[in-house]
Amino acid sequence: MHVDQRYQIVLLLVMLTGVMVGPAGGQWVKVPPPAPPGPDGKPNLAAPPPRGADGRPDLSGIWGAASTKYLNRLTADMKPEDIPYQPWAKALVESRADNSHAREESDANCLPPGVPKIAAAPPPWKIIQTPKQIAILHEAFTLWRQIFLDGREFDSDLDPAWLGYSVGKWEGDTLVVDSRGFNGKTWLDKAGNPTTESLHVIERYRRINVGTLEVKITIDDPKAYTRPWDVTEQFRLVTSGEPFEVICENNRDLEHLPGTSIK
Repeated sequence: MHVDQRYQIVLLLVMLTGVMVGPAGGQWVKVPPPAPPGPDGKPNLAAPPPRGADGRPDLSGIWGAASTKYLNRLTADMKPEDIPYQPWAKALVESRADNSHAREESDANCLPPGVPKIAAAPPPWKIIQTPKQIAILHEAFTLWRQIFLDGREFDSDLDPAWLGYSVGKWEGDTLVVDSRGFNGKTWLDKAGNPTTESLHVIERYRRINVGTLEVKITIDDPKAYTRPWDVTEQFRLVTSGEPFEVICENNRDLEHLPGTSIK
C-alpha cells in the first residue's frame, strides 16, 4: 500500500469514526521540549502560560481536541429543546439522525470540514503567533487559517470560503477571533447541524496554562438558528511530533456511505 493511500484511509477513519491519532513524530531529532520541565523532568503542563515580548499570552503550540464530543455533536451540552433551530434546520437535523445522509458531509467528499468543526476533529493543529497575525495549520486535509491582528476590516462583499475570513483582537488575555464569509456548505458537527452563508463565528481563545487551551465559540447564523448560541471546548498541548501532511485526494469509500454525494 502506498503512503498516500494509507494516510487517506487514516484520515477517513479519523473523520468518520473519530479514531484518535497523533502527529507524526519520527521526522525530527533533537527537538526542543514544548515547555519547561517540572520536577519529574517532563514538560510542566500546569505551569502558567508563556507570554510573548509584547506581554500577550503566547498561544503557540500544537493542539488537539480533549475529546471527540463536540465533533460528534456541537450541541452536546445543550438540551434538545434549548437548541434554537429555525424550523427547517431542526427538520434537517432530525432527518440526518439515522446517518442516512453521511455521503453529503463535506469531509466525506474530501472537502474542508469548516469552522469550528475542523478544530474538534482528532488530527492536531498548530498555532504560529506573531504580533500582527496568527496562522493555524491543520493536519486535517493540510488546511490553514489566517487571523489578522493588524486592524484590517472585512470587505462588504466577501467571496464565499470553506473556512471563512478571520480578524482578531486581544481583550485582556483573551484572543477574540471574528470569522465571516463562509459558503454554507459545511456541517457544524457529525450530527448534521447545518450552516448557511450567513454563518458568523466568534472564537475566544484563552490559554489556561501551558497544557490547556480553552475556546469559547459563538455560533451566529440567523438563517439556521433563531439566536446566537455558545459552546466551550478545551484543547490539550501535544508534547511530541508535528502535524503531518495529509492529502485527501479521493475518498474511495464514499460509494459505500449512505445518502447522495455533494454535487
